[in-house]
Amino acid sequence: MAEQAVSGAAYTASSIQILEGLSAVRKRPGMYIGSTDGRGLHQLIEEVVDNSIDEVLAGFCTDITLVLHEDGTCSVKDNGRGIPVEVHPKYNKPTLEIVLTVLHAGSKFDRNTYKVSGGLHGVGIHVVNALSEWFEVKVHRDGLTYFQKYEQGAPVVPIKTIGKSEATGTEIRFKPDPAVFETVTFDKALVERRLKELSFLNPQVAIHFRDERDGTETTFHHAGGITEFVLDLNAGKTTLFPQPIYLHAKRDQTDIEVALQYNDGYNETTLAFVNNINTIDGGTHVIGLRAALTRTLNDYARRRGFVKGDREGLTGEDTREGLACVLSIKVLEPQFEGQTKGRLGNSEVKGQVESAVNEKLAEFLEEHPAVGQGLIVKAVQASQAREAARKARELTRRKGLLEGGGLPGKLADCHSRDPTLCELFIVEGDSAGGTAKQGRDREFQAVLPLRGKILNVEKSRLDAMLQNERIRDLITAIGIGIGDELDLTKLRYHKIIMMTDADVDGSHIRTLLLTLFYRKMPELIQTGHVFIAQAPLYMVSKGAKVAYAYTEEEREKSTQEFGPKGVSIQRYKGLGEMNADQLSVTTMHPGTRTLLRVTVEDAARADQLFSVLMGEDVEPRRLYIQEHAVEVTNLDI
Repeated sequence: MAEQAVSGAAYTASSIQILEGLSAVRKRPGMYIGSTDGRGLHQLIEEVVDNSIDEVLAGFCTDITLVLHEDGTCSVKDNGRGIPVEVHPKYNKPTLEIVLTVLHAGSKFDRNTYKVSGGLHGVGIHVVNALSEWFEVKVHRDGLTYFQKYEQGAPVVPIKTIGKSEATGTEIRFKPDPAVFETVTFDKALVERRLKELSFLNPQVAIHFRDERDGTETTFHHAGGITEFVLDLNAGKTTLFPQPIYLHAKRDQTDIEVALQYNDGYNETTLAFVNNINTIDGGTHVIGLRAALTRTLNDYARRRGFVKGDREGLTGEDTREGLACVLSIKVLEPQFEGQTKGRLGNSEVKGQVESAVNEKLAEFLEEHPAVGQGLIVKAVQASQAREAARKARELTRRKGLLEGGGLPGKLADCHSRDPTLCELFIVEGDSAGGTAKQGRDREFQAVLPLRGKILNVEKSRLDAMLQNERIRDLITAIGIGIGDELDLTKLRYHKIIMMTDADVDGSHIRTLLLTLFYRKMPELIQTGHVFIAQAPLYMVSKGAKVAYAYTEEEREKSTQEFGPKGVSIQRYKGLGEMNADQLSVTTMHPGTRTLLRVTVEDAARADQLFSVLMGEDVEPRRLYIQEHAVEVTNLDI
């Protein structure tokens, strides 16, 4: 038994520990904010801003200001009602102190105070306090300004009045604790994207953002709400109709907003929010939306004669090709999975959303027949392409069976058949492939060389993709399939590693691969199976001393350490220039390599970036290159 595994350990009453107050949060921070890396760090900002947004939803806040200060702190100020400071009648402590130090205490449980709220678990702002080196709060209320300071969640001074105030609201400033977080540097781009997102979802509020570290500031205010959000998602794309379709309805006490617009591309972007929380893993509201789209467009297509008789109707995949959609609902008692609220579980919401979208979308299509016809024509074309893709898949399978086993001939597979241990290195060209095959550990590392660039799937339907030999080789090697047949349980390697040259061609191939994974195998990225290998740019040597440098700075540092005189510097322009043992020790061996895991922190931003870099429209790509040219550190010309 597990208790007997520790020799001499007595299991008595004294073995049971009770973590009082916020000590539990500091002991297990990941339980409350998901992780202690950059994502968890930015969750602190989310929790504070969510409190201000709840005041917006309640109708008491119109202005929020967020500042990233030079000293590494963040401050958030709103013009809401201000957190109550008076002594709580039941607990005989100042209400402000209770709100900031007692888990599961908060007005979010009181429907008279907040009808709808994102911070329903009652732990958000307490967690920020607990995980901060220091935390200060100012409350403007009842004509006065109150102040209190905390350190690691504990008050260091009592609440005191520091002046008079004609305004109302709350100001919070906090410094993340470096003893808790792996990094305490806030990412400006991440913060900006979330604030912009909130401004779309809450058109009644102006959100001001200032970064004192670089002196920039901006204001986010979008009176058009989620309709503007969809226009932003489709920026740079050719749309089927100029203005998004906006649907609004109530079912019971659930408020439902949908904005949608189709473009001439082949990919779907659907963002779903519950009480302003981005439910990145979907949930019952997304299921209801998709069911409604499929049913409504099928009904419309049959009534208009696009689908006749007993022929198979349009699938969900057909009706969502080229869709950009934002779904925002307000629910009184949302049931989220976990504190980070990635998925909605309320069973009743599926039917509410499905009913609302069915009714409102059907009305819109009847009143706008030209838009309806354009949607159905696109969906029917998608259906025809899907059938062509099915035939291409069957042909690919038959060809694979005839050739024996079905695995690509260029794949140098590994011996192990345990996917959790296996790695697949995707390399460019036969030269790098040959070096990688010599340098790998054959037991668990497989190598698949790609000759030339793969097809740009941003511009291609599934049937065209399956005609491309390189993409077929990739799909077959990875094993999970693609499109509606994707099955993650069949994954042959738990690490898919892109290992390309550190030049323009290598970057382009990596971008093409990432586009394929993001668009057609998103589950690979979502579950953390895609990586980028970091190959060195230089080998610095002097006599028996050898160092590998991954940046210009590392090269200079190694040169100075060895002594500049007599130092030899070799620049690697391609993986094929490295010896097998050099490639192994620097880039492939688990004990000495550096891998970057590919994540999708912001789906909307990733979608736009792939559209800009890989889409048909040249002008947005030119503007992006001009804007970001100054960020280039290694230019290969």
